[in-house]
Amino acid sequence: MIVILFRILIIAAIILLLYSIIQYFRNPERLLQHAKISNGFYFIDEQWNSKKNIRLVYKGCQFEGEKYVGTTENSFEIVDIHVTVTDPIELQGLTRDDIYFLEKELLIRYPYAKVTWKHPIDKLIVTK
Repeated sequence: MIVILFRILIIAAIILLLYSIIQYFRNPERLLQHAKISNGFYFIDEQWNSKKNIRLVYKGCQFEGEKYVGTTENSFEIVDIHVTVTDPIELQGLTRDDIYFLEKELLIRYPYAKVTWKHPIDKLIVTK
């Protein structure tokens, strides 16, 4: 009887270990940091939750966007997004085309939104 109980406990421990490993590799924070280190692009957002900020990484620079709900002709949508950079030093090497790429990615997810870039990014943007 005790041998069967130990086998069940070992199987449960293995299942718990596998679950923890899978959750570690699927963690969005870890993926965001990995994209920052590898100079990639990663986007974290809960589109159904308007209170959660948007976090994205592009070319080693981390941005954060605040979403604001407003009205469109037919419904309530995200109509305004204010994007700031978490560390302005990371902006070194980013071009205007990179900012336009990020704006395009935001507009794909939120077509009714107006993207507003905060200081110092707004100095680089030519079109208003």
